[in-house]
Amino acid sequence: MSKPLKQIHLAAHFPGVNNTTVWSDPAAGSHIEFSSFAHFARTAERAKFDFLFLAEGLRLREQGGRIYDLDVVGRPDTFTVLAALAAVTDRLGLTGTINSTFNEPYEVARQFASLDHLSAGRSAWNVVTSWDAFTGENFRRGGFLPQEERYSRAKEFLATATELFDSWRGDEILADQATGTFLGDAKAGAFVHQGQHFDIHGRFNVPRSPQGRPVIFQAGDSDEGREFAAAEADAIFSRYATLKEGQAFYTDVKSRLARYGRRHDQLLILPAATFVLGDTEQEAAELAREVRRRQVSGATALKHLEFVWNRDLSGYDPEGPLPDVDPVVSEEHISRGRAQVRMYRDPLAIAREWRQLAEANKWSIRDLVINTGNRQTFVGTPAHVARTINDFVQADASDGFILVPHLTPSGLDTFADKVVPLLQEQGVFRADYAGTTLRDHLGLAHPDTGAAAERAAS
Repeated sequence: MSKPLKQIHLAAHFPGVNNTTVWSDPAAGSHIEFSSFAHFARTAERAKFDFLFLAEGLRLREQGGRIYDLDVVGRPDTFTVLAALAAVTDRLGLTGTINSTFNEPYEVARQFASLDHLSAGRSAWNVVTSWDAFTGENFRRGGFLPQEERYSRAKEFLATATELFDSWRGDEILADQATGTFLGDAKAGAFVHQGQHFDIHGRFNVPRSPQGRPVIFQAGDSDEGREFAAAEADAIFSRYATLKEGQAFYTDVKSRLARYGRRHDQLLILPAATFVLGDTEQEAAELAREVRRRQVSGATALKHLEFVWNRDLSGYDPEGPLPDVDPVVSEEHISRGRAQVRMYRDPLAIAREWRQLAEANKWSIRDLVINTGNRQTFVGTPAHVARTINDFVQADASDGFILVPHLTPSGLDTFADKVVPLLQEQGVFRADYAGTTLRDHLGLAHPDTGAAAERAAS
């Protein structure tokens, strides 16, 4: 008997801080005006996507003491944007990245519970930690948390927020919906939490939301991050976009679920993916090359090389050879607030490898960055891209993809119009929403809150 086809999950990422957006394209729109967010969300909902995802940076990145040239200055607050999008969409899930290092559980729980009410059960929280004191300088507790403790705080943060969500039992209602006056159980919303990071007690003042609590996402790729996802998350983002790497990540993370009493279908694995479409394979390949060159200007290539070399390279020609000087290995780094810095643990080894690649391929600095950086995940005709996405999912390399177009806000339109109908024809993607909440879209059960609620009420 043949194995039933898995259903594909699709989401859309409105990029913020990024090297993805082709800002020079006349079709590139604002990352600040609400009309851009609304267009993007409406396209995703028209295509029956599971959710829209907003990342969030808590500090503008700097390089050599100057704001990094690809940062979006003035990006609106995540909760504000998602709440506004709840009013212009009906089914699309609304996912936001909110930091557990520099926020407080009561505040974040109240914001997500409110968003879940405003959206009729479509909210999701991407729980992240912050690893650098540079970002922390924007906050009262800047730099206070050692890196090894950040997941400890994140776990307790999420546990505490869950206690707040669960402090209202399912049978408690508002007696007067017009005024919000509650006349029921006096224990509603009561909570007490004492732990290493938080010592709070009181009453949670937002009633039970339509989903019970928001869907939980996690984005860490470290062993701690994978374990955290296996224990707590409903979905985990993945950075592995090749079939082999995707299958290895998928197998590893799913194998951790059993120790927490969870089934394989209780955690979804969703890599980010870029795409370029063309009427022919050749046209798509040529467009992909052009997009990549426009994503990596000469100035951008030099800045990227500085991540590794940890020195000012502005005097070098991006169309010329790599520097003959070695990287500066130091605890002090030219780039601040950048996750990329952590990816290059051994800059001297990376420099040697890149010099060998550049020499063998006759690459300039810009050529090297273009060819070693993040290239488009899916390139081809709509039929080819639809087939490849389905192959990944059926081969257990992912449960779906979070699509990141290189144009905002219109870059998702062609995918919605040309690729999604082909997936629907194959019977691997919904023709319409079957439910109303994000948990419905993702195939996740409503949380069982009975025991947790009783503990909180007592």
